[in-house]
Amino acid sequence: MGKVGPILSGIAGASTLPGSEGSPSISTAAPPRAPLPDFTPHLPVPSGSVIRRRLRGLPFIIIHISALVGACLVAPTWTAIGIGVALYVVRMFGVTGGYHRYFAHRAYRTSRWFQFVLAWLGCSAMQKGPLWWAVHHRQHHKYSDQEDDPHSPIIRSVWWAHVGWVISGRFRKAPYKLIQDYWKYPELRILNKLHWLPGFALAGLCYWLDGLPGLVWGFLVSTICLYHGTFLVNSACHLWGTRRYATTDQSKNLWWAAILTLGEGWHNNHHHYQSCARQGLRWWEIDMSYYTIRALGLVGLVWDIREPTAKALAKNRIGTSVDAQPA
Repeated sequence: MGKVGPILSGIAGASTLPGSEGSPSISTAAPPRAPLPDFTPHLPVPSGSVIRRRLRGLPFIIIHISALVGACLVAPTWTAIGIGVALYVVRMFGVTGGYHRYFAHRAYRTSRWFQFVLAWLGCSAMQKGPLWWAVHHRQHHKYSDQEDDPHSPIIRSVWWAHVGWVISGRFRKAPYKLIQDYWKYPELRILNKLHWLPGFALAGLCYWLDGLPGLVWGFLVSTICLYHGTFLVNSACHLWGTRRYATTDQSKNLWWAAILTLGEGWHNNHHHYQSCARQGLRWWEIDMSYYTIRALGLVGLVWDIREPTAKALAKNRIGTSVDAQPA
């Protein structure tokens, strides 16, 4: 987690959440502990609740089984493979450039209609809705590698950080009062609730384009690869790699994760300066999501793209003669 100033300022506007008063800033300093009874992973729950939570993880498990069985029974076609690769890249940007850098960190600005496009694209990755995703990620930064971090491999385990927290069912609900800046848009609230709709529509399109191979290889296998590519940031990027900046957590830069996630693997850079649209801070740190955001800026779809300042780049560096130190 970076030590640069908060990325969000309170945004005035109507909110449908009772008892809410403006959007809070996301602080990079470790805040005082606050009880989060419906959020924190370590609180005990009744056994009946455990069973219900486990059942909520079934759709995630079923899509994995469907992809595995389908891949064994249905031969791929070149069309299906092409669809799968294209959807992996496009939907990965929906998660990284949309859910992460826009909804979670407000690293750039855009219009209301293109905001909805980004939300729809992120939903097609089948990683729940934009408000749910972003508010949990804000919690990750607020409590990074502390007890209330939803997915820390340091506090819990690699399994928990990578996939356990998703299938546990503990995080079905979210503290939406922490994302009032986007909660005020009714279309985002509706899409957040119907987050499965874009994915199902895309699955139907894949079947229409190439039958069962399109559905299995173009959609299901691509979605599973997308899941685990994204999850690497939660697990691997807090365990392996290098650290350029002295942050208060164990975030690390991991080059091969950056390739698989279009730039998200430069995780230590991001935790140092989380409001920045750019995570690859050196010319050789490939950041395809940032390049895409810049391209969208050139055609006027996004603007006010946040860049790191020279002061921020120099602050809290580990060492003076190298760019990174081994973990």
